Amino acid sequence: MPRFLKLWTEHQKNWATERQVAVDRSADPAGSYRSEGGFYLNPERHAETIEAIRNVREVEPTISKDIRTTERENTYGCWLEGFENRLKGEERLKEKVAERREGEPDKTSAEILREVPDAIRYTYCAQPESYTRGYYDIKERLESRGYEMYESRNTWDGTRYKGINTRWVTQQGQRFELQFHTPESHHAKEYVTHRAYERFRNPLTSDEEREELKAFQLEVCAHIQVPNGALDIPDFKKEGF
Repeated sequence: MPRFLKLWTEHQKNWATERQVAVDRSADPAGSYRSEGGFYLNPERHAETIEAIRNVREVEPTISKDIRTTERENTYGCWLEGFENRLKGEERLKEKVAERREGEPDKTSAEILREVPDAIRYTYCAQPESYTRGYYDIKERLESRGYEMYESRNTWDGTRYKGINTRWVTQQGQRFELQFHTPESHHAKEYVTHRAYERFRNPLTSDEEREELKAFQLEVCAHIQVPNGALDIPDFKKEGF
C-alpha cells in the first residue's frame, strides 16, 4: 500500500489536473447543463433530466430494504460496503444522459436513465474462503424476492479490475447494479485505483497519461488474491438487455 500510494502521488505531480483545459460554459444559456467532458443539455432537456433523476430516487428505498434484508439473512457472512453511496451522483447521471443523447437524440431522459445500470448500485463483500458460495447465496435470495439478474461480468481474470459486477432489474423495470468483492479487491477499487479510473474516463485526459494509468491499475490488481472458485462463476447476459 505505501508503494501504491507513492506511485499515485508521483503520477498526480507529473499530470497536474490544472494542465487540463477547462470547459467553456460562457455562451451556454441559463438553465442548461454542460459536463466537464463537454456533453450538453439544453434548458428543456436539463429540466427533464432532473425530473427523471428524481423518479429514480423514489424507487430506491424499496430496493434498498430488500438488499439490507438479504445482507442480514445470507448464510456466508456477506456484508454491504459503501451503502451510503448507493445512489450515483446527480452530476454523473446528467453527464450520462447528455452523452447518450448525442447518439440517440430522440430518446427522452427517462428512457435513457432506465437503461443506466448503476444509477442505483450496491456492493457486497465476502471473505475469500466464502466468496463463491456467498455469490450464489445472494443471487438466489434476490431472485426469490422477484428481482432478475440480466447480466453478470466476472473480471477476476482481468488485469485492471478484480471482482464481479452484476446487473439486475425490478419487476417494475428499474435497473440496478450489484458488485461482489473481497475486502482486498474492494479496498483496491475504492481507495487505490478509483481516482485513476475517473481520470482515465475523462475525455480531456491525454492518451499518454492513459497509458500510465493503465500501468498503475495493472500493478495494483496483480497483488489481489483471487478467491477459490471465483474464476468458475460464469459470465451471463440475457437477450434484450
